[in-house]
Formats: sequence, structure tokens, C-alpha cells
Amino acid sequence: HFYKHSVSTYGQIFYSICKAGCLDELRPLINLMKEDNVVVDSSIFKVLLDAFIRSGNFESALEILDDMDELGTSLNPQMYNSVLVALVRKNQIELALSMFYKLLQASGSDEFVVLDGLTCNELLVALRKKDMREDFKTVFGILRGREGFCFDTWGYNICIHAFGCWGDLQTSLKLFKEMKEKGSGFGPDLCTYNSLIHVLCTVGKVKDALIVWEELKTSGHEPDAFSYRIIIQGCCKLYRVNDAEKIFNEMQYNGFRPDTVVYNSLLDGMFKVRKLKEACQLFENMVQDGVRASCWSYNILIDGLFRNGRAVAAYTLFCDLKKKGQFVDGVTYSIVVLHLCREGHLKGALELAEEMEARGLVVDLVTITTLLNGLHKQGRWDWAEQLLKHVRDGSLVVNALRWKVEMEAKMKCPQDTRKDFTPIFPSKGDFGEIMDLLSSSPGDQEMDNNFTSEGGESQVDGNSFTPSDPWSSSPYLDQLADKVESSTEHSPHLFSVSRGQRVQEKGMESFDINMVNTYLSIFLAKGKLSLACKLFEIFTESGIDPVSYTYNSMMTSFVKKGYFNEAWGVLSQMGERLCPADIATYNVIIQGLGKLGRADIASAVLNQLMKQGGYLDIVMYNTLINALGKAGRIEEANNLFGQMRTSGINPDVVTFNILIEIHSKSGQLKEAYKFLRMMLDAGCSPNHVTDTILDFLEKEIEKMRYQKASIKSNNKDDAT
Repeated sequence: HFYKHSVSTYGQIFYSICKAGCLDELRPLINLMKEDNVVVDSSIFKVLLDAFIRSGNFESALEILDDMDELGTSLNPQMYNSVLVALVRKNQIELALSMFYKLLQASGSDEFVVLDGLTCNELLVALRKKDMREDFKTVFGILRGREGFCFDTWGYNICIHAFGCWGDLQTSLKLFKEMKEKGSGFGPDLCTYNSLIHVLCTVGKVKDALIVWEELKTSGHEPDAFSYRIIIQGCCKLYRVNDAEKIFNEMQYNGFRPDTVVYNSLLDGMFKVRKLKEACQLFENMVQDGVRASCWSYNILIDGLFRNGRAVAAYTLFCDLKKKGQFVDGVTYSIVVLHLCREGHLKGALELAEEMEARGLVVDLVTITTLLNGLHKQGRWDWAEQLLKHVRDGSLVVNALRWKVEMEAKMKCPQDTRKDFTPIFPSKGDFGEIMDLLSSSPGDQEMDNNFTSEGGESQVDGNSFTPSDPWSSSPYLDQLADKVESSTEHSPHLFSVSRGQRVQEKGMESFDINMVNTYLSIFLAKGKLSLACKLFEIFTESGIDPVSYTYNSMMTSFVKKGYFNEAWGVLSQMGERLCPADIATYNVIIQGLGKLGRADIASAVLNQLMKQGGYLDIVMYNTLINALGKAGRIEEANNLFGQMRTSGINPDVVTFNILIEIHSKSGQLKEAYKFLRMMLDAGCSPNHVTDTILDFLEKEIEKMRYQKASIKSNNKDDAT
């Protein structure tokens, strides 16, 4: 009972227990060691530390440091790596960063601390996951400039993926080139290819991504399930659903079983391009193949049915899922509330919000602002307080109503007379100079030219591509990396593949701009442009930074009312503040050019969009066809319609209405009638706009018949 074990005995037993994985026995033994006043050396403590880290018990790992401090044992320089890993995995990133910088400062002392690659990789992964961009770049820069440190393949992959996720394609490709130049032991692996394909899709260069995808299959690396998931998601996001379907079939042929995420991506893509039957069939196949549908799967299905004119089916499915008590979450309710508000069923939407709360689901800001929009759309300004009756818990409604009261008070304040006659959006030039503004900076333009030729096609595709190294396993990527190396400047990527949202998902941090966007859309929907401008001015002056949705809303309203100089001013301010444009921004630009009668610039704007990684959705196709048709460029409009169908996007009622109208007004009545038949054959239901256009078409046909009858009568009289 009173026997005192030696240092060697404790060392052996600690080592044996760690090797066996019986870590629950360690704490009592450490306490017993303290009672015996025995102090093992730091190498044994490192064994204990590493054992706790491997088991995921990071709290116990950090307690080891307290034990060492209590026993007066100094840290072995090699232990700092283990401590850093423990801090990172315990989610104490700030502390880990502070320790990392201190270790670098102390690297000139007698006890030199060697930071190994594994530790640095762990730190970089944690910084990327936390979206700590500046800290990531600082650590990355320090490590690259540190003598004796060299990234391994994993480290390169982490950095390629991180910079790509943040839209920095140039740095990702430079790292790929550097990786290949280092040769043996540092060459790209499957993860590298997956990261680069993901990066290219993220910045909108899906054509390049598809070429790299084909290159991957001949590089000696076989695509895995994750590779297929990345390329399918990228194609669906950028409306390349035909390519996504082809790769999906290839995935199944090669023995990979698509998971729920892959099915969800393809399902969402099919609904976006109006492939309703195919989407419903895909969902049935998903269930038959035994792939478990998630809540997100049903959300995509319900939203897709609503957006494709199948509101009854969507609402019926929603009610059935509620009865079963599964696959319904807050997002599902938010989707249904949104569509009910759009259809004017406000009472039902409010009841759903109340039901949401009764089920224990959080009524988020998206749902609340949707309800506010619906209330104001029906002129129920006095009903906003009724939200409190339907949503009793939570502070979001109270905050939204308080914000509304403060906003109304600020709007009533008299304007500063010193700012009279000063435009909110000062503009230099006019809307016709759009190409000068859209053109990138010299370095960025050089980069664009290196990647794409006219129309966004790859210069290094097909016969024009000559590999610099015929034995390379990645000649296309090598060419892209070489082009990046020749770029003289590095400029931010000012195009966002993701469309701007009214509500930013940043919690209370973005509450103000979310409410500004909501009330801007309310005022603009009611035609109250002056109120919207005042709201914009008040809150931007108070330090709230507008987002792309804010600018797009203002610009759309100006274009609709014919205030093109003001719209030009909004676009200019957007560029000055480095706010990235999205597909909606380009849509408004082409609308403006169409109204100005400058459809000749539309194709150049389209080319610029494609160079920046843009894509054409159904709204953009409709806008372009309308602009070209009204400018009398009917043949170009027809070609664009053909391109739309070839790309896999099915036309909607708006597309057919535009085509019937432009052909009717240009006197091509047979063509107009052909599009009407095509519309009915496609199962596309006419709306009230179609009725108006058909009335015009009928009058034109009667007019033509009358003219033909008159000509025949005149000819008969002449013959007589």
C-alpha cells in the first residue's frame, strides 16, 4: 500500500495503457503519480497528449498541460504541435492562432520549435471552415515564406480548395502548377482534381470544369463518388442539366450508387429548367432504388411543383407529409408560406406561421419578411401587428415591428436642405456606355481573354489546344495554370454565381440590411419609388452596406420607369463598392438596353457575362428574346430560342407569350400561330397575358384576310 513506483515504471505503464487504448485509467494513475511526487519526463507527457487527441478527448488533452505546469515539467519543443492540434480540434481557433504566432516569434531562440505539416494543415482547415479569410491568407503567406517548411499534397489541396471557395481561381491554379513542378511526392491526386473541378464550378467556368473532368478520367486517377457529386452539382447550379444527366447515367453505369445529395442536386436542376415530368420520374426512381429521401428532397419537390404551375399538387403533398409527421421542417413551411402570399392567400399563410410555432419550429426572418411583404401587397399596413397574435414566441417579430416603427419615424424626418438637388446615384455618361463599366480591370481582362474567346468558348479546347507537355497527365490544367502565370495583375472576381437573396443568412448581423431589402421591395412593388430612394439614402448613410439584391431592386425600378441615368448611377456605385453582380444584374442591364433600343449591345453584354462565369437561366433567355424581338431582330430571337431548347431549358408561358407577340407585331402570323401550337403541345397553360396577345393576333389575322379579299376583289375588277 505504501509502495512508491519509479519514474521508469510510471513511464512503462502509461505507454502500455495508451497503446491499449484504455484511456479511462490514465487520470487516476496521473493523480497517483502526483501523490508519489514522481515526475516523468516530457516525452511521456507527449505520449499521453497524443493518445487523448487521437481519441477525441481534447479537454483531457489540455488538462495534461495543467498537470505538467503543476509538476514543473517544461514543454518539449515537439509537444507544441500536439497542443496546437488539440486547441484546433477543441474549436479554440483564436487561442491556437495566438500560440502559432508566438511560436514563430520564438523560433530564433535556443529551443527551436519545428511546426510539422500535419499541425499546419489542421490549422488551415479550421480557418477555412470558420471562413476566417484574412487569418488564412496570413498563415498561408507566413508558411510559404518560412525557410525549411514545405507543403505536402494534403496542404496544397487544402489551400487550392480554400482559395477556390473564396473565388480566387488564379491562386488555386498557381498552387496547382507549383505542386506539379515539385515533382515526386507532391504530385496532384484525386483530391486535387476534385478541388479544382469544384473551384471552376464555383466561379462559373463549368465548360472548363467539364474538360478537366474528362481529363481526370485519363490522368491515371479514377473518379470516386465525391467526384461525380461535385461535377453534377456544378452543372445543375449553372443550368447545364443535360450534361448533369449524362454524368449521372455514367455514374450508375460505373457501379456508383448516387446518394441523396446527388439526387437532390439533379432534382433541383430539372425543376429549374422546367423539366417537370423528368423531375417527378427521377424522384420515383430515387424511392424505388432505396435511396432515402431527406427533408431537403421534399422541400425541392414542393418548391419545384409550385414554381412549375402545379400548386395544388404541391400543397397536397405538403398536407400529406404533415399528417405523416415526417419530412417537414421550418424551410418547408417557409416555402409554402411564400407561395401562398404570392397567390394572395394571406389568411392561410398566417395560419401556417401559427402552426409552425405550435409544432416547435422556429419562425425565421425569411418567413416573417415574406408575411410582411404579403400584408403590404394586399394593402394591409395595419395588420403588421397581427403577426404577434400568430407568432407569440421569439424576439424576431418584436424586433421587426420595432424596426418598422423606427424606419417610419426616420422617413417622416425632414430632409437635410444641404442635400437638395444632389442625386443619390450620380452618374457619368449614360446607359449606352455599359460595356466600359462591365469590362474588367486590365489584369482581370487579360485573365478572361486567356481563358475564353468570343462567346465564352474555351480557347484551349478542340483543335486550338496544343499541350505544352505531350506526356503530361493534365495538359488542359497545365495550360490554364500557364495562362494564370502570365497574368500581370490580380483583381477580385466581381461576379457571383449565386443569385442575391433578400434575406442574408448571417443572423442578427445582417438584420438591418434584410429589413431594408424587405421594405424596398414593398415600396417598389407599390410604385413608391421616392419612398424607396429615401429609405435607401437614410440607411446607407447610417453605415449599412447594400448588397447585390438591394442594388438590383433599385436598378430594376429605375429601368421600368425609364430613368436610365439613375439606373446607370446605381450600376456605377455597385462597381465602385466592389459589390459583385449576379445574373439578376445582367438581366436588368439587358432590359434597359432593350428599352433604349440598343439591342445591338446585348450580345456583347452576353459575351461579357459568359466570360465572368455567368450562365443563362430561363429569365435571362426571355429577356434577351424580348429585347431582340422588339428591336426587329426576329431571326436572332428565333436562334436564341433554339439555343435555349438545345441547352436543355424548357420554355415557359412567358417565353411563348414573347415569341407569339413579337412574330404577330412583325407580321409573321404563321410563325406566331406555330408557337401557339407549340405552347399547347408542351402542356404550357396560357395566362391572361396570352389572352391579350391572342386578341391582337386574331385582329391581325382578320386584317390580313380583309387585305387578301380586297386584293382579290380589285384583281377581279381589273380583269372585268
